[in-house]
Amino acid sequence: MNRRHFMEAGAALGAWLAAGRAWAAWPQGAFEAEEPASVVSQLASGKPEHSDAIHIKAPEIAENGAVVPISVSADLEEVSKISIVVDKNPLPLTSTYELSADAEPYVATRVKMLKTSEVLVLVEAGGKTYANKREVKVTIGGCGG
Repeated sequence: MNRRHFMEAGAALGAWLAAGRAWAAWPQGAFEAEEPASVVSQLASGKPEHSDAIHIKAPEIAENGAVVPISVSADLEEVSKISIVVDKNPLPLTSTYELSADAEPYVATRVKMLKTSEVLVLVEAGGKTYANKREVKVTIGGCGG
């Protein structure tokens, strides 16, 4: 084995090990939960406190539920996690993001929505969980509906 192959194999092994650690920490039960309350109980320690410091940008009416743009920002200190839950989806938890201490508390994504629903955002900051929600009306469902 020459030096180049050794370096490539080492890099691949390092990436594989890092990915294994990341997969081990993901909230599998929350992603498989079929009820929003179950998702919240698995992601939050206790009942989340409502916060208007969580800003949800989403269309009031989504023409196509297959691609609904949602962005979330938070005016809270020490934000470590942002999760997006769509109440009426078969599997409500659409995404969860772990943020480093230096990251700006902002995420933007596109989610699928089965029908008109509340979008609940959970933000973990300073060891507490905060929540805010917004209703999005869907004209054509995106989860096979």
